[in-house]
Amino acid sequence: MLLALPSPLASPVAVPDLHPTEEAFDLEGFHAGARTILERVYRDHYAKVARAAASVLAPADAETVTHEVFHRLLSTPKMRESFKGGDLGAWLARVAKNQALDFRRRYARETSLEEGVEAPDTTSTESEQGDSLSAAMVVERFRKTVLPAKWDAVFEARFLKQLGQREAALALGMHRTTLMYQEHRIRALLQKFVLETDR
Repeated sequence: MLLALPSPLASPVAVPDLHPTEEAFDLEGFHAGARTILERVYRDHYAKVARAAASVLAPADAETVTHEVFHRLLSTPKMRESFKGGDLGAWLARVAKNQALDFRRRYARETSLEEGVEAPDTTSTESEQGDSLSAAMVVERFRKTVLPAKWDAVFEARFLKQLGQREAALALGMHRTTLMYQEHRIRALLQKFVLETDR
């Protein structure tokens, strides 16, 4: 019995895709910051971003960088627009690794600067003492009239005692990302308060 071979000119037979891909990624929606897309990106790629940061940093710092990457992704259209397509997970991992390297360099610089700082000259003139008293009064008024009580400990640690973020977070028993968020909000309140006071 002879088998008939298909003619090369015959129309190709459709072969079902044995490994269907996920629905197409909505790049335009991603660039626009569509909430559902960004939520999915966070869920799908959090572990990969965390691993990339952890390949460079200690766990606590890697967690900080991971949250910073997703915060930037949510809040910065320019960052989202820099992704032109392709493997989103790989792109996010590269962003996280670069940010982790920057974080490590910045921390190393902060540490070396702190070690090289000499004690300030404590001799002061009457004018400087008056300025210091005036500044203390402004700070006290800010704390009493503007600063929410729940952020007072962060204000004390970061702005008055001038502890580093890592040291302040440890002393206050909070995640560094929480401290950074509160510090950012306090800084905005303080800036507004000072500008209004100067008028």
